[in-house]
Amino acid sequence: MTIKYVGPKPTITQHGVSFDTNKEDKYVYLNIVVQLIKALDHEYIPNKSYVYDKPERLSDDEIIQILRKYCDNLDALLDKTNHNVEDEIEENKQRAYESNTLSEEEKKTLINNLNIMRDYMLQRAVNKAVYYCAMDVLTKIVERDHIDHITTPMYQKYVHVLHSLQGTLREDKHPIDTEMSFFEKDNKLFVTLKVVNILDKK
Repeated sequence: MTIKYVGPKPTITQHGVSFDTNKEDKYVYLNIVVQLIKALDHEYIPNKSYVYDKPERLSDDEIIQILRKYCDNLDALLDKTNHNVEDEIEENKQRAYESNTLSEEEKKTLINNLNIMRDYMLQRAVNKAVYYCAMDVLTKIVERDHIDHITTPMYQKYVHVLHSLQGTLREDKHPIDTEMSFFEKDNKLFVTLKVVNILDKK
């Protein structure tokens, strides 16, 4: 199993392939999620703030090695993801073949486009599955250790990850409310995700 960047979400038709740049490959956020896992997964002293000031760019292999320590079902999850995507591609090819609205040339073109984009779609689905596995780990750490806030630089990728964390905390079996705020310090912008009702979980 490997992770690597492929690109935004594709739309595949009988006319060609286009890409939705608003739906980026989850791969671009993986390094940040794993960095947060490394920063937060340790023993805590009450009323003490912790600063993770040595972020490092992790290799793809390092990301997978770290996540294997937390995600026991990672390989099974990715096998299922591959199987689902393969099934979806075959179903789309079958629909194209049976279509009453496409010409024979359009059917051939659409099926060919689906075949060409197969590896792209499989890799993108793998990246997404790994991302949400990592996000599940991060969510469990926040809940387990009663972390009441996380502050990061206000870069788009960090904000995206914190927004995803908001969603997973809200959708958990025992929903946790959060608030996101922004502030400036020393001419630098930061974002804070505050866990509103974490005290209720203690």
